[in-house]
Amino acid sequence: MGRYERVLLKLSGEILAGSGGFGLDLEAVTNICSEIAEVAREGIQVAMVVGGGNIMRGQQAVQKGMERSQADNMGMLATVINALALQDSLERMGISTRVQTAIEMRQVAEPFIRRRAIRHLEKGRIVIFAAGTGSPYFSTDTAAALRASEIGASCLMKATKVDGIYDDDPHKNPNAKRLPFVSYHDALTMGLKVMDAAAFALCQENRIPIVVFDVLKKGNLRALLVDGSPVGSLVSSEPMDD
Repeated sequence: MGRYERVLLKLSGEILAGSGGFGLDLEAVTNICSEIAEVAREGIQVAMVVGGGNIMRGQQAVQKGMERSQADNMGMLATVINALALQDSLERMGISTRVQTAIEMRQVAEPFIRRRAIRHLEKGRIVIFAAGTGSPYFSTDTAAALRASEIGASCLMKATKVDGIYDDDPHKNPNAKRLPFVSYHDALTMGLKVMDAAAFALCQENRIPIVVFDVLKKGNLRALLVDGSPVGSLVSSEPMDD
């Protein structure tokens, strides 16, 4: 087993959109879920928080005049759609999965109950937390940090399309330098855009390391969680031994 026993995986909605950039690409969902299923079969306890930007981008709606709370509520509902898609894919692979929502909708998912979520994890089920925190004005990154704290996760894994944290945008600056390790303090003071400040601060307060990695590279999740290989970039109070 790798260095982490229970993890919170943060998936953006963009990842689930595949190359199309919008909506659900079921092939992309299947590919992601096959990687997650592989580590779950190795005994890693996996919880997830999923975004909804592939269906509803709240900030864009606000810029076009929509009231912020209304836009955020719509975005939270979009995350439920993504969570149900992930659940369906995982269960077709034989992985028992539960969706818990911060906005109560008992006909489609369980309400979030911390002790029940932990019990599901202990029984080897994957738990997908949907609807963010249940309140507007909070990002799904903050929801991920909150849920990681509540379930006692040993790591928050930020799944991205890049292989770690850079000191500049690698898509715009070919000389951008990848940072294998960043302290919580530096992540905040440098204004790194990997997660929002509230999420960083919550992880720092609860001493939850953050690993930023490329989830689209096949085998990365297993290498990190099962093999214990150094993958991506680590945000923590101190570097971990290889």
